[in-house]
Amino acid sequence: MDHKRVAFTTLGCKVNQYESAALEELFRRRGYQVVDYNQPADIYIINTCTVTHLGDRKSRQLIRRATRTNPEAVVAVTGCYAQTAPDEVLGIEGVDLVIGAGNRAGIVDLVEGTVKGRQTVAVRDISEDREFEELPGEINQGRVRAFLKIQEGCQNFCSYCIVPYARGPLRSRTPENVLAGAAELLARGFREIVLTGIHTGAYGREPGGSIGLAELLEKLAILPGLLRLRLSSLEPHDVTPKILELLSSGPPFCKHLHIPLQSGDDEILKSMRRTYDTSYFRRLTARIREKIPDCGITTDVMVGFPGETDRHFNNTLEFIAEMQFSGLHVFKYSPRRGTPAANFPEQVAPAAKETRSRRLIALGREMTNRFAATYLGQTVDVLAEQLISADKGGQLEGLTENYLRVTFAGSPEVLGKQIRVSITEINDTVLNARII
Repeated sequence: MDHKRVAFTTLGCKVNQYESAALEELFRRRGYQVVDYNQPADIYIINTCTVTHLGDRKSRQLIRRATRTNPEAVVAVTGCYAQTAPDEVLGIEGVDLVIGAGNRAGIVDLVEGTVKGRQTVAVRDISEDREFEELPGEINQGRVRAFLKIQEGCQNFCSYCIVPYARGPLRSRTPENVLAGAAELLARGFREIVLTGIHTGAYGREPGGSIGLAELLEKLAILPGLLRLRLSSLEPHDVTPKILELLSSGPPFCKHLHIPLQSGDDEILKSMRRTYDTSYFRRLTARIREKIPDCGITTDVMVGFPGETDRHFNNTLEFIAEMQFSGLHVFKYSPRRGTPAANFPEQVAPAAKETRSRRLIALGREMTNRFAATYLGQTVDVLAEQLISADKGGQLEGLTENYLRVTFAGSPEVLGKQIRVSITEINDTVLNARII
């Protein structure tokens, strides 16, 4: 191939972003230049998401954009949408290669073997995958925080979720490779590592798994140079006493847990096929706060699940207000073909979903501000992540260990360092501070 320009675009979760970074590295190792997706390129890679119908629609739009930018370019589509609906993706004009969500270590060979105009499908049955696919690269945020993928697949089969069909069964990265990956990140200057996966808390549970998540955390914690170790998300039953013991033990463990709730109504939780009820979730948060009083607890919640009435929604609203999360991610239910909930009766009207979503977003902002307000006048440690303004000697931004965003005046020399600051005010969920 004479021209070696490749462009990537990515939809969806941190795992998708992590994998795109890995695929970019595979192309660089073969001599390709990675260019912006809006620039002319010889190859366009679209890493898709299918968690909602908006993900599918955006994927189609991005595919069409590539074909308009360079009609002669090879267009390859990978990710969850490509895995679950390869024929649908292949039907989009301009698509040359559909890869899916597995078998991507050989993506460069697949692309180079593709002839423009001759469509190729390289999607295998992901339900048969049993090994974690090693890929290079990482996703970093700023200069100091990096995500490290340790796990793949999910077997929960919640009634609304397409992910188990798109990602296959549980597979874990070997402890040796996780440790090696983390050590490489630390050697490159990263100071906070965020462990991520499709079902991170299920690390090591597949047949033949050697150790579980808690044991892996213990091994990672002693790596030289690691200031912070954070978990991206844990299901309620994954928050074990051992995990809480580790998080309460101090650095490098961050005092922050993201635990998806999805609904605050027991009838809806049962219909969703979640494996807990609100009583369990209430007891769990009480245990967390008893063990780690200043722990930040963030969550996901879905509005508009089939059959969700005003009564159900009000129960959710009241339960979330009672839990007083430090952060709330709200999303609207979207029917996914192939999931049981897509055929449930009493689908909720879009207008009702929008109204409920706005009410929860407002509540979430209120709760974050309330949690942040408890730190006014307090001193906290912030890992300085990025320079957001060069005015007045420099304005920096970073996170506390319990996931509050903080801005403060300082020079770029402190980037990558953990700085003690005094909180002076709150500005729309963000804490302003001064270095002590």
